[in-house]
Amino acid sequence: MTGFEITGASAADMELMRGWADEEGWNPGDSDRFAFAVADPEGFLLGRLDGEPVACISAVRYGAGFGFIGLYIARPAFRGRGYGIRLWDAGMERLEGRLVGLDGVVAQQDNYRKSGFRHAWNNARYEGVPEGADDGDDGDGGAGITIVDAASLPFGLLAAYDRRFFPEPRPAFLSAWTGLPGRTALAAVRDGRIEGLGVIRPCSAAHRIGPLYAADPVVAAALLGRLAEHAPGGLVSVDVPDANPRATALLAGLGLVEVFETARMYTGPAPDLALTELFGVTSLELG
Repeated sequence: MTGFEITGASAADMELMRGWADEEGWNPGDSDRFAFAVADPEGFLLGRLDGEPVACISAVRYGAGFGFIGLYIARPAFRGRGYGIRLWDAGMERLEGRLVGLDGVVAQQDNYRKSGFRHAWNNARYEGVPEGADDGDDGDGGAGITIVDAASLPFGLLAAYDRRFFPEPRPAFLSAWTGLPGRTALAAVRDGRIEGLGVIRPCSAAHRIGPLYAADPVVAAALLGRLAEHAPGGLVSVDVPDANPRATALLAGLGLVEVFETARMYTGPAPDLALTELFGVTSLELG
């Protein structure tokens, strides 16, 4: 492959990758790249052919034992020529020795299985304007629950809560993800305990909500309703794990419809996560 080289991505490259993801119909967040860079500054790779960007991948390290593959894209005109697999190999080499996860589109899932990934659950993207999401007449989310600005809580509590839903601690990423301009992060609190967390961010199309954590569907609906107030016309999308049937039932019951599907896959046994309280994953690109 004369003329093909793989390098780390610059800030400008990451904006280019965002545009490619948008063209694939993935509806990336407008400012996701800033949080992505905080997660692992060296985890984004770009393939160039004679200097022209033709493919990309993210291979992000978390802690000592986990990694996540995402943003795996070859430009349409350069597919089938081996450039994508070169990037794939480079990304997987970077995560060697770790449990690796990804969210694979339907067309690529067989290829991921051949690379040793095992299906854990499906993520279905539900999109629409929530109908009947009620945060209560007194502004709470059920008995004893209060919805507050997540920034008003000690960050250590938020990071500890997020850890229940992710294989490794990720405080730097979480701080950026919840705090970037244009985003709204809300938490559900009861007796000083966090019992829900949701973040909404502007995207190319519908505003995306992720993560959406909640102790039960009532809390999830309250957070969803409040977050949707920050989207133009209330139009939102949420990537919902079918490993939590209460989540799919809630989103369908609120009138949102399934528009997209991926499979969460891992190279080994799926990590022990609080799936019964996971109503929306954080990001299909970084987990």
